[in-house]
Amino acid sequence: MVSVAYTVAFEGVEARQIEVQCAVMPGLPSFGIVGLPDKAVSEARDRVRSALSALSIALPSKRITINLSPADIPKEGSHFDLPIALALLAELQVLPGDAVAQTVALGELSLDGTLVPVIGALPAAMTAAEESRTLLCPRASGAEAAWVGATQVIGAATLLEVVRHYTGQHPLTPCEPGEVHAPVTAPDLRDVRGQERAKRALEIAAAGRHHLLMVGTPGSGKSMLAARLPGILPPLTAVEALETSMVHSLAGLLDEGGITRTRPFREPHHTASMAAIVGGGRGAQPGEISLAHNGVLFLDEFPEFPRVVLETLRQPIESGQVMVARANAHVTYPCRFLLIAAANPCKCGYLSDPNRACSRAPICGEDYLGRISGPLMDRFDLRVEVPPVAFSDLDRPPSGDDSATVAARVAEARAVQAQRYASRDGVRTNADAGGDALEAAAALDEGARALVLRAAERMGLSARGYTRVLRVARTIADLDGAGSVERPHMAEALSYRLAAAKDV
Repeated sequence: MVSVAYTVAFEGVEARQIEVQCAVMPGLPSFGIVGLPDKAVSEARDRVRSALSALSIALPSKRITINLSPADIPKEGSHFDLPIALALLAELQVLPGDAVAQTVALGELSLDGTLVPVIGALPAAMTAAEESRTLLCPRASGAEAAWVGATQVIGAATLLEVVRHYTGQHPLTPCEPGEVHAPVTAPDLRDVRGQERAKRALEIAAAGRHHLLMVGTPGSGKSMLAARLPGILPPLTAVEALETSMVHSLAGLLDEGGITRTRPFREPHHTASMAAIVGGGRGAQPGEISLAHNGVLFLDEFPEFPRVVLETLRQPIESGQVMVARANAHVTYPCRFLLIAAANPCKCGYLSDPNRACSRAPICGEDYLGRISGPLMDRFDLRVEVPPVAFSDLDRPPSGDDSATVAARVAEARAVQAQRYASRDGVRTNADAGGDALEAAAALDEGARALVLRAAERMGLSARGYTRVLRVARTIADLDGAGSVERPHMAEALSYRLAAAKDV
């Protein structure tokens, strides 16, 4: 007789169901685990043996074999401890086999039988719901998994509680979803003195999810502007919050099972490796671009990043997903992020100041910004110069709208786009639109069409560049509440493209 329990193996944000089979047969006493287990899974036999001993359950002097099926899928992680223990207890007739077989379980066991929280409870709950099974997990992971809502989630603190639950001695209460964390208060946009054009570009970027490159001297306010972007972005929708939390669950970033509606804001240092940015390492973990899914990826000192790291951003920016391909794993993660990049105009940073620029100007600026390849530069919808702020401007009262006012305009523009693309799969903002969807949405009037065609010829825009200009113009029109893209909207959109032609 073979007893069965179920768990999951993670492949990106997908959790594949794994059948844990247990057989106790006559033979020399042994405890073996087969089915491509890694070191952590192989060590489960010692943790399970000790946890059962803590419950005064002795293993029989027989040959115990655990098979993880399908056997050709690599099994990684300590979350296999609990399902192995369940299958073994069912085989020993300590637990009812039919109840165990209706459960997807994951959790790490301490030597005393305590259940340790593990990553990936949210994707595991999605798989349990698809298979119409209950999810059993450590109590600390239950609040996270309960957000799925489509399946019952049982959280236990110890293996003893699990035994009492399945034997009917003390049934456990299903877990409730964790708290929705209050949005983090972001700095106000009015704190930035001057830089009205950069503020306008930031608003357009937030409204249409357009990638933005800021070039300016040190101390001109590039980082200040980027730090205020979360304060003008709309909160995550329910679908977006679940998508983002799936990735954060795999990375172990969910705090006490709570889910936030605040969009992620990731700002890795320029010394980060390619695996840290794109994903990889042990188990092909998600990188910064995936942790910024539905949020913001801010790359300060953009040209200082290694060239190979920057070039890996080109495909994810276009497709909204990244495949981390390794010898033993091919994992796909979502990465629909808003890229904000900041750069100095040259190595010393004072290219535009004749009194402070080095003797190699302007060649130093060309060499420095030349580290950003043309194809990558072409993917920035908005490119603005951030000039130094005069000392006299610092003493003046704050100017421009505050973050709350700008956020209201951005939210209205996003709502218009959500309604416009409601029937288009995978299109949520103007930055996602293309082909027929963009042509229908742009609705250029005669003046705007004549202007963009003439500018495209003179500026030598690529097909991608032309499409991105249309997207930005459509977002500017949405912020203006206009039904069609008019000549002033197109002129402003083209001005952000011309800025880079001059400065970058």
